[in-house]
Amino acid sequence: MIKITLSAIAILTMASPVTVSLSADEGFSLLGNAKFNGEIRPRYETVDDESTASGSAANAMTVRAVLGLEAQLLGIEGLSGKVEGTTVQSIGGEHYYSVTNSRSSTAYDTIADPQQSRITQAYLHYKLNKTTAKVGRQIINIDNQRFVGSVDWRQMPQVFDAALISDNTIDALTLTGAYVWGRDLAINNNPTSKTNSIILNGSYKVSDMLKITAYDYMISSASDTVGIALTGTLPFANAKVAYRAEYASQGDASRDTDNLPANQNVQADAYYYNLDLKADMNGFFAGAGYEFLSGTTTTDGKTKFQTPLATLHAFNGWADKFLATPTGGLKDTSVTLGYSAAGLGKAMVVYHDFATDVEMGGKSDLGNEWDLLYTNAIPGVKGLNALVKAAFYNAGDVNPTTTYADTDKIWLQLDYKF
Repeated sequence: MIKITLSAIAILTMASPVTVSLSADEGFSLLGNAKFNGEIRPRYETVDDESTASGSAANAMTVRAVLGLEAQLLGIEGLSGKVEGTTVQSIGGEHYYSVTNSRSSTAYDTIADPQQSRITQAYLHYKLNKTTAKVGRQIINIDNQRFVGSVDWRQMPQVFDAALISDNTIDALTLTGAYVWGRDLAINNNPTSKTNSIILNGSYKVSDMLKITAYDYMISSASDTVGIALTGTLPFANAKVAYRAEYASQGDASRDTDNLPANQNVQADAYYYNLDLKADMNGFFAGAGYEFLSGTTTTDGKTKFQTPLATLHAFNGWADKFLATPTGGLKDTSVTLGYSAAGLGKAMVVYHDFATDVEMGGKSDLGNEWDLLYTNAIPGVKGLNALVKAAFYNAGDVNPTTTYADTDKIWLQLDYKF
C-alpha cells in the first residue's frame, strides 16, 4: 500500500501545473488549470494513561505528508477532478501503541497515529450554476462535524467513498445529500469498511441571528438520527454572542451494511441535545456548554446515543476518554475562556465536568478535564502554523482504574500548508 501511494504522489509531482493539450487545433485539453496542494505536519505527542490495563507512558514523533492535484477535465466547463495521497510516518522509533503496530497496549499507552499511506481523495467534481456533485473518495465535513466529519486531528483523516450533491439555488437555503458506500477510518488496518448509508442535511439562514438546520443521518447497521439545530449570532453592545441549540433522536437502523445477521435490523432508542453560548468582545471570548447523550441500564430497552461518523476529538475533551459513549450515557458541562488576535495567536482553556445519564454500578461521576491550547502563525513563512496543546483528565468514581483512569496528553506541532 505504501509503494502504491508513494508512486501516485510521484506521478502527481511530475504532472505539469499548466494545461495539457491533446489537440491544440481543436482547443481540447485533458487537464486544465491544474493546481497542487500539500501539507507537512510534524507532531510530538506524549500520553500518560494511569489505567491498570495500559502500559508505560507513550511518546511519538510522527509526520503527516499530503500532496494533491486538482484540475479541470476534458475542457468541459464545470468538470474537474482531484487526486490526493497522504502518508504518516514515525520518526525515531515507535515508543507507543498505535493500535496496528507490533507494540502492545500493555507495554505502551495508545497514540492513535499508525504508520500508513493511502489515497485519501480521488473524485470527480461537477458544478452547474449553484449545484455541485462529487463522486469518489472524498473528505466530508457536515455542519459542526458532530455527526459526520474527517477526524482531521489525527494524522490520517477519515475519508468516505461517496456520491454527494449540494445545492444553493434558493438564496439562504443549502441542501446536501450523500450516499456513502464505504469509508476508511483514521485508524484502519483493514480494507475500506463497507457501509450503505445516506446523509441528508438542509439549512436555511433566516438572518445572522438565526439559521435552522435539519438532518437525517441513516447510518447502516447502526441507527437513524433525525435532528434539528438552531444557530446564530446575537449583538449585545460591543460583544457578539453565538449560540447553538440542538436536539436529535436516534431510532432503529433503516439500512443494513450487508447480509450478516449481526448487521440486520439493528435497533436503537436514544436521544441527544446540546446547548452552547459563546461571547466574543475585542478578541476576548468566553463560552459555556451543556451536551447530553442518553444512556441505558442495558435492561431498560434503550441504547446509548452514538455518533460513529463524527470528528469525535473536537467534543467531550481532548483526552479522548469518551470517543465511545459510556453505557450510561454522557453529560458534559463545559466552560471556555480565551483570547484571539492577529499576530498574537489564539490561547484558550476549557474545563469539562462529566457525568453519566443513568448510573453505572450505582455511580455517575465520570471525572473532569482541563484542556489548554495556544496556536499562532509563524512570522515570515506563509502557511506555517505552530500549536501547543494539552489535556489533563481526572477520573471520577466510574471505572477510575480502567476505562476512565487519570490521563495526561501533550502535543507540540508544526503545520505547513501550500
